[in-house]
Amino acid sequence: MNKTPSISYAVALALVAFAAQPAFAAVSAEEAAKLKTTLTPLGAEKAGNADGSIPAWDGGYTKVAPGWKNGQPRPDPFAAEKPVASISAKNAAQYDARLSDGVKTLMKKYPDFRIDVYPTHRTAAAPAWVYENTFKNATSAKLADNGYGVVDAYGGIPFPIPKTGIEVMLNARLAWEGVAQKYPLNTWVVTGDGHRTLSSAGQMSWLWPYYYKDARDTYLAKPAHYKIGSFVKSDPSAVAGEVILLHETVNEEKVPRGVWQYLVGQRRVRKAPSIAYDTPDTVTSGTGLFDESFGTMGPIDRHEYKIVGKQEMYIPYNSNKTALAKVDELVTPKFLNPDHVRWELHRVWVVEATLLPGKRHVMTKRRYYIDEDGWKLVMADHWDAQGQLYHLQYTLPYLAPDIPAVVSTVQWGIINLLTGQYYYNCNFNGLPQHFPVPDVPKQLNEAMLSPEAIATGAR
Repeated sequence: MNKTPSISYAVALALVAFAAQPAFAAVSAEEAAKLKTTLTPLGAEKAGNADGSIPAWDGGYTKVAPGWKNGQPRPDPFAAEKPVASISAKNAAQYDARLSDGVKTLMKKYPDFRIDVYPTHRTAAAPAWVYENTFKNATSAKLADNGYGVVDAYGGIPFPIPKTGIEVMLNARLAWEGVAQKYPLNTWVVTGDGHRTLSSAGQMSWLWPYYYKDARDTYLAKPAHYKIGSFVKSDPSAVAGEVILLHETVNEEKVPRGVWQYLVGQRRVRKAPSIAYDTPDTVTSGTGLFDESFGTMGPIDRHEYKIVGKQEMYIPYNSNKTALAKVDELVTPKFLNPDHVRWELHRVWVVEATLLPGKRHVMTKRRYYIDEDGWKLVMADHWDAQGQLYHLQYTLPYLAPDIPAVVSTVQWGIINLLTGQYYYNCNFNGLPQHFPVPDVPKQLNEAMLSPEAIATGAR
């Protein structure tokens, strides 16, 4: 009797069962031990670089300015420093290896664009409990959701010693930014001919259940949305009261993403799955794409991700000076006024994303630059189907020693390298409050960020 068919059937069942399991991505205990020796608690190289232009990490910046109160502008602790280099099209070749393709393209397009490079300060920091959770995650976190999600991670960086591109991207998604945010913001759009308009204004709120302190057992036993948030519009007046509600996930299979909108004209809450991928972002008048928001937003499963390497690059960093500038002086034609943007030399992970066969997206190739110290997605270059460098994505990391954190969910935007249009989002320049941290649960809680709440609250 030929038993081959039954053996093949058994093998097939085994393969199916194996495929359904999360891919193993945790490192050995021996390798994880580096997080307490040669690596920082979040996984960066603790040592500086060869010539000392990148110093050793010494614990980050946690010194709150005397007299500072929550909601007040955070001062620039490095305001007295002078640039060590100023780079433009005239001398870009001298610094070529440390400039992204997007920055080099912008310099070629606008000879008057420049970046002022200041001394490097490795300010990234987090509470001790985040460091300890990161250490635990190193030997427990696993890839899931067809390799685009993560399980068995909580309260810290999931893959502090990454081996794959998607692990780096998940680290950026789950980077420490605090437990909660609730702040007023403006979104400015500047057209190719230099006209500035207020595209949107309102209040942004975020909660990170992934970072609820002392909730490891609860979160791992019943995975939840890693962050939930809402944007309530106050301007333009025609859309005042409209709301976008986001329940974001890093495991679509077990915790599906939820997106809703409250539209004033319809007076009802509806699901909004189109707020994802390459749908034009209505908050920015269509200048950017929804999945470019906050570094990345929503599903990222239409591309394949690979680590290109780690390299020293000039990136925006510690840019509190940007938040202190007047709108008229900062949001200028063609690009943000370089006088008010701080750049530093840091080591970054470079991850390249390539569109998967059979998938559709206006960006067929993307290159992300993620700061090694805080896992912040600080820049990205995006190419279209014609191979043209289309979007330069930027974040101006904001130092909040009171959290403590280097925050990358504020002061970000897109420059369209083809049309010259750009936007500057989630900024609080000129507003009465600068990124206040809300009291949880008194000022912000999960009940406030539900479809039911926005239905009643928006009315």
